[in-house]
Amino acid sequence: MEKNVEINDMLLLLDNYSVESRSLHESLKQAGYDCPAAVIEDDGFLPDDCLTAYGFFLGDFKKERGEAARPRYFNEITAPDYWEISGDNKSGKVQDLDRDRGKIFYAEPAHRRLVKAVDWYDERGIVRFSDHYNRYGGLYARTAFDAKGKRVNKSYFSGAGREVIVENYITGDIILNEAEEVKFFRSKTDFVLYFLERAGFQKSRIFFNSLSTPFFVSQRLDPQAKRDVLFWQEPEREDIPGNMQVILNGKASRAARIMVQKRKSYEKLIALGARKDMVHRLGFIYSFERENGHKPEALICTNSDQIEHLERIVKALPEMNFHIAALTEMSSKLTGMGLYVNVNLYPNVKMKVLEELFKKCDYYLDINHQSEIVSAVRRAFLNHQLIFAFQETVHNRDFIAGEHIYSSDHAGQMISDIRNIMADANLLERHLRSQKEAAMAEDVNIYRKMCM
Repeated sequence: MEKNVEINDMLLLLDNYSVESRSLHESLKQAGYDCPAAVIEDDGFLPDDCLTAYGFFLGDFKKERGEAARPRYFNEITAPDYWEISGDNKSGKVQDLDRDRGKIFYAEPAHRRLVKAVDWYDERGIVRFSDHYNRYGGLYARTAFDAKGKRVNKSYFSGAGREVIVENYITGDIILNEAEEVKFFRSKTDFVLYFLERAGFQKSRIFFNSLSTPFFVSQRLDPQAKRDVLFWQEPEREDIPGNMQVILNGKASRAARIMVQKRKSYEKLIALGARKDMVHRLGFIYSFERENGHKPEALICTNSDQIEHLERIVKALPEMNFHIAALTEMSSKLTGMGLYVNVNLYPNVKMKVLEELFKKCDYYLDINHQSEIVSAVRRAFLNHQLIFAFQETVHNRDFIAGEHIYSSDHAGQMISDIRNIMADANLLERHLRSQKEAAMAEDVNIYRKMCM
């Protein structure tokens, strides 16, 4: 990462680049804010427009690795001779005969099997260290564990393999080897403050989404007009966090406003007595791929044959065409559903085909058990598909209207509602509006007004 960064008036300071962090970053950019993102915890696969507090000091992996600068496929990790490396669409493993020696974790989307980290086990099967790889295939960090499997420290390496940073998890100290100088920081907050200084952001207005390190950093920067903003993205809880109370009581040195990005969290905070003049509801600006075409085409993405009430729904809605896609082979139970004329099966689906299905279908049924694949619910939402789910199967409530989530005991009501919506274009549009309201979809003007 280049270090010659312009001084900006605004910086988005994030603990990590979660789905909510990315949505906030993209929303600010769409609203016209020149707001770079600085991510404290680097997972190795951040977008080009993100700085990282650790990666800033590690140099340019892309340049260092040259033509080899690409993510590592799961079977490209280094392992002793005769150890076997294997994997599926969820994770990989390393074995010495019948003994597990390591576990491979993938970057999302997991089905691409690109290595993000590898845990290595000792003779007792306890993790002793983890290797961390980035999107250029470089080993950029290694975490060491003690004999009980507790984290001890983490070393960060340059593209040339030089140890640049050592973080001690026991003491909280961080040591930075910068050029010919060794710098010692007593806390992560101290380290991030130094990073902001070196990157030219120490005078920037700070937007942050965590009450841990990002908030502590905001508190330690030079006091100015209270222009820093907390974007609260956590689920509802039964109390107001202590650090949030510091802001609400007017005792924060720089922050005086809180934007809550989950509907129930906002309602709960207000019910707990949070000040309405300081706490505001603000969702995200979404980049929708297309409009709903009102077609009787429904998509289900799954990697198991455990799909709640599938046969009942298929038989009750003969006018609906169901497209069931999986990244893996399908069991005989699921392939048997292909006997129905309104069911189309896509085992081992190719990504190009799956992309076309998201564009083709106007309904999404989040009714598969087990884990979600390909961030399907979010993708369905961005493709303006009307989404239905069961309480027992729902994977991502943020993008589904509450009225579209049913108990499995009320599958008949779901079927009835879908049938009525299919028959009435105006009703479909009304339900799509409810879905967008539930996801707190905002427009550009609202963002500009709220973030000024």
